[in-house]
Amino acid sequence: MANPFDLNYQNQHLESKIVVALERVSEAFRVLLWQRGQALKLSPIQIQILIFCKFHAAEKCKVGYLAQEFNVDKSTISDSVKALEQKQLIEKVTTPEDGRSYTIYLTKEGAAVALQVASFALPFEKPIEQLSEIQKEVLLSSLLELIHKLQQVGIISLQRMCLVCQHHQKDEQGHFCTLLGMRLNTADLRVDCPDFLGT
Repeated sequence: MANPFDLNYQNQHLESKIVVALERVSEAFRVLLWQRGQALKLSPIQIQILIFCKFHAAEKCKVGYLAQEFNVDKSTISDSVKALEQKQLIEKVTTPEDGRSYTIYLTKEGAAVALQVASFALPFEKPIEQLSEIQKEVLLSSLLELIHKLQQVGIISLQRMCLVCQHHQKDEQGHFCTLLGMRLNTADLRVDCPDFLGT
């Protein structure tokens, strides 16, 4: 049976080499996230919730949306939210129309912690800075296409990037944003856009 971690198979298939390379990058992210979490006694998912709520609009800071965002079930998010509330890093504000639904807001301390932990990924920027502009654009374009294809086959869910936005158009000349009314270079494409409109 084909397996990308089987070295004999891997070394004969470019796709397998890419899969294993992505797994190495993913592992580095997990290590950095875990290290930051241990220092602050926060789990990786708690850190992700804090960072997400710091940099996204309130209407997205709900259990259901976060479960989709991080590809976990609602109970996992609910447990993490409860722990963050006990640590006084977030507060839950119930919706008047539905007492069971609530929005997650960061407390003052929670916002400070979110900024502190959000820097966990900065070590990745330095090696990327050393790539040429063309290499960066090729890498970004390839990753966006890969994310799009992973979404299409249901491996990952919600994405707020240009390639799957109603404002995005692509033709022979490249990318165009109907919201901004302008052509987009590869470097202009967004992975997470606040103006994203789903299809």
